[in-house]
Amino acid sequence: MKKILFGLLIIILILAFLINRSTVKQLVKPLAKQPQSATIIPESMEISSSAFKNNQPIPKIYGCQGKGINPPLEFTGIPKEAKSLVLIVDDPDAPMGTFVHWVIYNIPPQTLEIAENSFPKGAIAGLNSLGNTDFVAPCPPSGTHRYFFKLYALNTILNLEKADKKAVEEVMKNKIINTAQLIGLYSK
Repeated sequence: MKKILFGLLIIILILAFLINRSTVKQLVKPLAKQPQSATIIPESMEISSSAFKNNQPIPKIYGCQGKGINPPLEFTGIPKEAKSLVLIVDDPDAPMGTFVHWVIYNIPPQTLEIAENSFPKGAIAGLNSLGNTDFVAPCPPSGTHRYFFKLYALNTILNLEKADKKAVEEVMKNKIINTAQLIGLYSK
């Protein structure tokens, strides 16, 4: 009886092996016919700051209680095919609706940082909610507000002159290769 059970077990194992082997071949065969250059997954683009971490407080020096200057920003993982970058900084928690603090477009894609209190060479400043092109320091009237630093890599250079956020977003639609975001918090 043990020999019969052992024999049946061996036969079942062999059959299972053969069935699985042919099933695996059937599954792998269609994959082997696909071209080697399938969909390219974009690199992970990031925006960061040495002054604050994501979802952490922005130091007072960068707000209206300090010098009111832009914080340092660093960019990594910019796609090789990018022709320009766009940076939009806004506060969706403002009482009268989203307040735009900074709009910069046509930033050269080789740009890896925007230093503290500076503007990227070769870029164009767009209009903020005050109607000028300067960085507007965080200065919430009450409570803690979130400040979104949004970086976009585009497959083109934008043909605009001193545009506001809405115009930039409209023109860059369908031209975005990759995005990254950094959120800073600020309260008085």
